[in-house]
Amino acid sequence: MLHRYPGHKTSTEYTKPVDRVVGEAITAWERLRPTQEKRLDPKTGELVHFLFSCGRIPVGRSYLNKRLIPILCKKAGIPACDVPGRITSHRARSTIASQLFNAKEPMGLFELQQFLGHASPASTQRYLRITPTKLANSYSDAGYFARNIRAVEVLIDQDAVRSSAVASEPWKFYDLGHGYCTYEFFDQCPYRMACAKCDFYLPKESSRAQTLEAKENLLRLRQEIPLTDDELAAVQDGVAAYENLLTKLMDLPTPAGPSLRNINGNGLVQVATPSPHKVPRQTAEKTKPRM
Repeated sequence: MLHRYPGHKTSTEYTKPVDRVVGEAITAWERLRPTQEKRLDPKTGELVHFLFSCGRIPVGRSYLNKRLIPILCKKAGIPACDVPGRITSHRARSTIASQLFNAKEPMGLFELQQFLGHASPASTQRYLRITPTKLANSYSDAGYFARNIRAVEVLIDQDAVRSSAVASEPWKFYDLGHGYCTYEFFDQCPYRMACAKCDFYLPKESSRAQTLEAKENLLRLRQEIPLTDDELAAVQDGVAAYENLLTKLMDLPTPAGPSLRNINGNGLVQVATPSPHKVPRQTAEKTKPRM
């Protein structure tokens, strides 16, 4: 429900929503309290009715903080002091502001400014404290790690491992969608999002790839690969970012030895495109470069 608040040192009279229980309690008290004369408000210089007043004497802040609040805390079974210090009337105002700011559907800074009756948002900011839970949720919602990680299917040739042939033939295969990479340290390869046709690359249209896929003893796992900003842009932002990534990698040696520039003597480089199975559906077509 809405409740009218008198002006104070930083704001004129204003109306704001309060919990119905609070609003009904204030209305009931205004009906029951003894008749009182208007008194001078030292903050505004206006003659007003004080909400908490005993006859002609307003209830002071000292009485509220040192007598009434400790009595209420004892009655409620909670301590009158906590880690930040004593529980006071102003602490309640600050706590409510922080709770509204950290709520599931939080109030914005300017909404809280109006709710608290502040003339400046700088005053409101001093009341706000971000809770660890809100900070953790915001960090999770930002999706930093989910955004910068791609899952790649890894095939392990168990026969090669059991026969100790791992020293002479490939045994681990990273499924890139368009082919397989047999480089054991694929997660450290700078070409993993723009695979060069080096000795470690096994295109899926080859008979070797078909033989691999026909094996029944393959152990299928998934590995999360963290992406750099350039790799992420190549996956999400299309041809221009992909070509920019290739340009940066042009003279960098591949795991097999030669660089992209040296793979073909004429300087024309044939590369494998990022797999559409590893990127969001709406960006799959954009990431395919012109050959």
